[in-house]
Amino acid sequence: MPGQPLDVTAAVAAIGAADPSMGAFIQRAGPYEPRPGSEDPFAALARAIMYQQLAGRAAAAIHGRFVQAVGGRVTPEAVLAVTPETLRAAGLSGNKAAAVIDLATHATNGAVPLAALDELEDEEIITRLGAVRGIGRWTAEMFLMFDLGRPDVWPVEDYGVRNGWSMIHSLPELIKPRALRDERERFRPHRSLVAWYCWQAVRIFRGEMTLPGAPPTRVS
Repeated sequence: MPGQPLDVTAAVAAIGAADPSMGAFIQRAGPYEPRPGSEDPFAALARAIMYQQLAGRAAAAIHGRFVQAVGGRVTPEAVLAVTPETLRAAGLSGNKAAAVIDLATHATNGAVPLAALDELEDEEIITRLGAVRGIGRWTAEMFLMFDLGRPDVWPVEDYGVRNGWSMIHSLPELIKPRALRDERERFRPHRSLVAWYCWQAVRIFRGEMTLPGAPPTRVS
């Protein structure tokens, strides 16, 4: 829902009413800690492409060289002003160089209207981004959640969300994407918050975080 701020208190109450297990976990896990959104959608999407299938340190190094290669400011015009060879020399694979160039092309021709994203619904943004080489549904969903701050995204293919959901609900095996998709309606319009707590559950149950007032429960 474009332009709708998240009322965390109301959202948590609604989630707890819809799913007592999730509500109980949220109460124990503590408050939601939002990440600041991106001020530059193009730079955020280009960075997402850089980080695909790479460890954080390696991706950060390549991204830093990429920023230098395009003159220090990541814009569609700056990307289109350099050659694919320049991007390859910065460390991008051939596929990623082609993806960033394709993103810049879509941005400049209006197929991905970066200045008007606030006016578009989530699914339209996902569809438009899906036409860009190297950007699939998962990347688009992460962009919606963390860079645009959209409150109602439900990334059922995300392993961390599936894992956290299964832990919170004490499932004997990892929930399938289709089964998780079937849960979507009862959490509208707060599904991004549910997903965020599923990620927190993975960290907590693996001992990377500690639940307030309780020792962590470790899993293999």
